[in-house]
Amino acid sequence: MPLTSKKTCRECGSLIIGRIDKRFCSDQCRNTFNNRLNGDVTRYIRNINNALRRNRRILMALNREGKAKIRRDMLIAEGFDFSHVTSVYTNEDGLKYFYCYEQGYLPIEKDCFLLVVKKQT
Repeated sequence: MPLTSKKTCRECGSLIIGRIDKRFCSDQCRNTFNNRLNGDVTRYIRNINNALRRNRRILMALNREGKAKIRRDMLIAEGFDFSHVTSVYTNEDGLKYFYCYEQGYLPIEKDCFLLVVKKQT
C-alpha cells in the first residue's frame, strides 16, 4: 500500500501527488503562498532599508572629505529622514552620534550638524 494521501495544494487547491508530507503541488504555488504570507512584512522592511540607504547616500554626497558641517535644511532638502538610523554612539562627553551604516552626524549647534565617517575597526 503506497504512502500517499488525498491532500490538496494550500495555494491552488489542486490534488497533490507525491510525498505524504507535501503541502504544495509545485514550487510556484509554494513561492506564491509564502510571498503573499510575508508580503506586508517584506514591504515594511524594504521601505526601511530603502530609507537607510537613501540617508547613507545623502550623507556620503555631502561629506566628501570625511568631516563636514551642514545645516538641517540642506539635509531635509535632499530627502534625509532623521527617524531612520542604524546605530547611535555616545562618546565620553555624552555627545550622541547618529549613524546610517558608517556615515554619521552629530548635532552641534541649533540646526547644524557635523558629518563624520565611522572609523573601521
